[in-house]
Amino acid sequence: MKKSKRFILLHLNILLFSFTGVFSKAASIYYNRDGLSSPQVYLFLALMLLNCLIYAIAWQKTIRNFDLNVAYANKTVYLIWSQLWAVVIFHESLSWNNIAGLLLVFLGVLIVQHYENPADREELEP
Repeated sequence: MKKSKRFILLHLNILLFSFTGVFSKAASIYYNRDGLSSPQVYLFLALMLLNCLIYAIAWQKTIRNFDLNVAYANKTVYLIWSQLWAVVIFHESLSWNNIAGLLLVFLGVLIVQHYENPADREELEP
């Protein structure tokens, strides 16, 4: 159970990081529409920086519980979240190449999980 909790925290942290791109894109949209006079540009830039700060602190606390290769392999799931936000929030289209790339990323994460530290796998055995 402890292992599951660690991975949930890791992926919640990665989800948090994915919002950095959302805030950045929103600031860019308002900048392109209204220029630097738009208060929304500064709002989304501030949210982006705040999000990065919170993420950086949480990430350092989270990766203490993982081998770095496992933590950073899982961090690529950020790409999946980013594509989801692009489609859901910004109404962008998702191409077959995007889908193939996301599946490749997911497959890579699964492979790294399979070959994770053997001591961690023993934790699951009775």
